[in-house]
Amino acid sequence: MNIFSNRTASVLTKHGKELVLNEVLNSATGLQVNLTNAYDTDLLGTFTLDVSRHGSQFDAARKKAQIGMELLGTDLGLGNEGAFVADPYTGMLPWNIELVILIDQKHQLEISGFSGAPAQNAHAYVCHWEELEKFADTALFPSHHLVIKPTDEYHPKSVKNITDKQQLRDAFQWASSNSSKGVVYVENDLRAFANPTRMKNIRQATIDLASKMNSLCPACRMPGYWIEDIQRGLPCNACGMPTDQEIAKKWGCLKCEHSDVEGMKVLRFANPSQCKYCNP
Repeated sequence: MNIFSNRTASVLTKHGKELVLNEVLNSATGLQVNLTNAYDTDLLGTFTLDVSRHGSQFDAARKKAQIGMELLGTDLGLGNEGAFVADPYTGMLPWNIELVILIDQKHQLEISGFSGAPAQNAHAYVCHWEELEKFADTALFPSHHLVIKPTDEYHPKSVKNITDKQQLRDAFQWASSNSSKGVVYVENDLRAFANPTRMKNIRQATIDLASKMNSLCPACRMPGYWIEDIQRGLPCNACGMPTDQEIAKKWGCLKCEHSDVEGMKVLRFANPSQCKYCNP
């Protein structure tokens, strides 16, 4: 039994994340997740730029966890914050990074789970209904909801929660009549309940968090014992020069100073295709 079994963690959300968090964490760690929506998380930042996020992704997730603990009076709190960036491989595709944080006030612990994956984060400028219909198909509408604004993405007014074609048509007509240039901006709704692709990635980040919650330090037996650093430099099989391929992992504890290095069990070399000298 770990230190989280039969304990309750708060989660502050109005976007349905509690279902995924509880399903994963309760089965993996015995933790019970309790929902509060008594605070409007949109005040901490929105994807539609109505409210700017203050601080980092970590800052926002911590804030949500702390507010949730205060509202429900728990000593465990969960917070999630997503970010959308360019993919780390080509820099050309939309990418979603999800962070799920657990704060344990009783044991003075903070454990974080992460997941990065392709995002359903399309957007377009359209002038005609037929253009919008084509965009909606590529944006996986209606399973993924849409947001519409007049003129551009910075317009202060928008229509959200667009879930069917009639709502889409009504929103398009409204935005067209309020556009200063006759152009309408449309994008995927990035809120978790409105974007199944993102919710799936939140699940993966929660699975990562659960793995860390169940990983105990060999010295002090506290959870969160995980990889701190990766040593790279595996020699190329062709030229012998160091590559970016992994040689060893450094594991560390969140509470005590215990650490360990996990090296390769068998000596091996990197494929020349991974070598910047053989393939500049």
